[in-house]
Amino acid sequence: MTRAARALLLFFLCVGLLWGLDAAFPVPPAPQYSPLVLAADGSVLHAFLNPTQKWRMKTELREITPALRATIIEKEDRYFYYHPGVNPLALVQAAGRNLFGRGRTTGASTITMQVARLLEPKERTVGNKLLEMLRALQLEAHYSKAEILQLYLNLVPYGGNVEGVKSAALIYFQQPPDYLSLAQTVTLAIIPNRPRGLVLGQNNDAIRQERNRWLRRFQQQGLFPNQDIEDALLEPLDVQRHAAPTLAPHLARRLVRQFPGRASVASTLQRGKQAKAEDLTRNYVRRLHELGITNAAVLVVNNRTRAVEAYVGSADFRDALNKGQNDGVQAVRSPGSTLKPFLYALALDKGLVTPKLLLPDVPTNFGGYQPENFDKRCSGEVPLDRALAYSLNIPAVRVLSDLGVPTFTTQLRAAGFRTVAQRAPHLGLSTILGGCGATLEELTNLYVTLANGGNYQPLQWQHHEAKQRPAAPGTALFSDGAAFLITDILAQLTRPDLPVGYETSIRLPKIAWKTGTSYGRRDAWSIGYNKEYTIGVWVGNFSGQGSPALTGSDIATPLLFDLFNTLAYNSPNNWFQPPASLDFRLVCAETGRPPGENCPNQLIDYFLPGVSSGLRCQHQKEVLLSADARYAYCRACAPATGYRREMYPNLLPEVAAFREAQGIPYRRRPPHNPGCQLVRGGREKAPSIISPLANTEYVLNKGEQQQLLLSCTTDNEVRQVSWYINDQFLRTAPATERVFFRPPAGALKISCADDHGRNTDIRIVVNEL
Repeated sequence: MTRAARALLLFFLCVGLLWGLDAAFPVPPAPQYSPLVLAADGSVLHAFLNPTQKWRMKTELREITPALRATIIEKEDRYFYYHPGVNPLALVQAAGRNLFGRGRTTGASTITMQVARLLEPKERTVGNKLLEMLRALQLEAHYSKAEILQLYLNLVPYGGNVEGVKSAALIYFQQPPDYLSLAQTVTLAIIPNRPRGLVLGQNNDAIRQERNRWLRRFQQQGLFPNQDIEDALLEPLDVQRHAAPTLAPHLARRLVRQFPGRASVASTLQRGKQAKAEDLTRNYVRRLHELGITNAAVLVVNNRTRAVEAYVGSADFRDALNKGQNDGVQAVRSPGSTLKPFLYALALDKGLVTPKLLLPDVPTNFGGYQPENFDKRCSGEVPLDRALAYSLNIPAVRVLSDLGVPTFTTQLRAAGFRTVAQRAPHLGLSTILGGCGATLEELTNLYVTLANGGNYQPLQWQHHEAKQRPAAPGTALFSDGAAFLITDILAQLTRPDLPVGYETSIRLPKIAWKTGTSYGRRDAWSIGYNKEYTIGVWVGNFSGQGSPALTGSDIATPLLFDLFNTLAYNSPNNWFQPPASLDFRLVCAETGRPPGENCPNQLIDYFLPGVSSGLRCQHQKEVLLSADARYAYCRACAPATGYRREMYPNLLPEVAAFREAQGIPYRRRPPHNPGCQLVRGGREKAPSIISPLANTEYVLNKGEQQQLLLSCTTDNEVRQVSWYINDQFLRTAPATERVFFRPPAGALKISCADDHGRNTDIRIVVNEL
């Protein structure tokens, strides 16, 4: 074998041996870092202890400034870029000093060797020193010089449980490493050699003297400009240990759980907005404690990017007594009336309603469900815009009944309502009044959808997602025309949910907003938006305990206004403009429909061309009367001569019954011709029994002589009705009278017959205890 072949063989044997040793003794794993959640600008919002309960925040390469790099290398290992991990010359010099006792005893450790020791701490012996040197050579083979320097800066100790330059910079100087002054940078460079003797906050004077000694040494070496050194020498050192950043604790915990193992997660939160939102929420809830209200949650969203810029899960994360660690942004609560704008937007797009269309607001039985308005009052008939602005319940339930619950819940599912998606087959008309679960996150994004012309997209939590989000239109939940009309209504100031004292406030923000209060006053909501931002507010108790004072208008809206005034005070002074899909038309003031033949009072209303109903107004109806005006004729029973024509209000039976019961005067048509055989016995306008509820079981207390209410709605021609219990006559009463009776126990058949011979039956069961 030739000499060259032997050399080549020897080379491959050495390479194989090194490869085998590298595989048998792999590089130590990367250190476990403290999980960090960053703001949109890259600053640290929230830091967590690493699994070993240390503050070890990862210093990124971009955070290693030239000054920090130069200081560390000059102080620790000036030949760092020239040796393979071990400096032979330094080893010889150290051996000579240690052997002959001349100069300071040293170990000639390079930065790479220190990294090896920090990754695998061992007792300082000659054997371990040799292993440390081998590890240094191995690290140099696996990592670049920049990566080794980064590892060093992430592992150096600063006393206690603080490790790494970034941890020390944030905990002691409350700044990231790349924001430190030269004096601060040198301070952090000198401490790792004496982490127990030079403790920031305890030995500041000694640290300042040592810092200045090194600054003068660097000046002699020409490492930094003289003026920079002189300025650094004059800089005082008055530092103390601060708590690690703890902003946005709920979102931080959410993101860390979502992305386990990451050293940092970049969020979309704006640091200034987050801090202000937390302060406002905490201070506001403190004032509510005496009312039995202990918590609140806030979400601030940028409408253009859908990026969440502030996220407050509770008033105080550390308040264990009031369950402060619960996340109110994700908590499923009753949404109260906050879904009404979306119901009306869908109804507008279906052509069922327009803003000035009059809706019945009277006690109504919707197949056994009898909603009530929040103030227990009814208005008879109200235009849609007033029904929404005043958050009336009965008109909303009627519109949902016309639209269909499945149509409504399908759109909510498309908007990411998870609880609605789970319970959709079981939801009914009560959905619109809070009978379904929703979160502040889901509701706020629906209002962002309103602000974006009906286009829905998920909210953005991570910075890179918001930055790289495609400009796709998203899912169209409703039209831009419907979105504008709802916004126009919600921006009105003449409404009952304006907080007391805000009527004349010069700081009242220009926003569209909607409030909501859940059953039992357990949840108060207020969600508002302008062109730039949408802010959602929930106030309540995580325990579910209600409070008499807890309403959306009185409790949630003041916080909403304060947030807008503080966070969005410099928003552009512009507002939403009507889209091209909208147009104007004249409508009758009596009904809100396009004018018919007898509509002298007209007003202007928006409508969606090609979508909104063109059914003309018929608020008056021609009636054929006998000569003495005692009876009305239908076309079938009208005589050939001797009758006259007059116009009468064409009211819905339930509206007529409400006016009668309330004593509201209106022109009532005479009773129908008693001799007419065509309609006698007909069921097309039979009475509708609204109490008791059909197919319902009633439990009465035997000792209290409790009674049941009999009530019905009838055609406005009906004057009297007769009530029957199990086909036994009970009594005759005016059609609008509320009749009470003591029912026998057992199954009951209740019948109501009007004075036209039309009859309705229902069945109930009565049990006595």
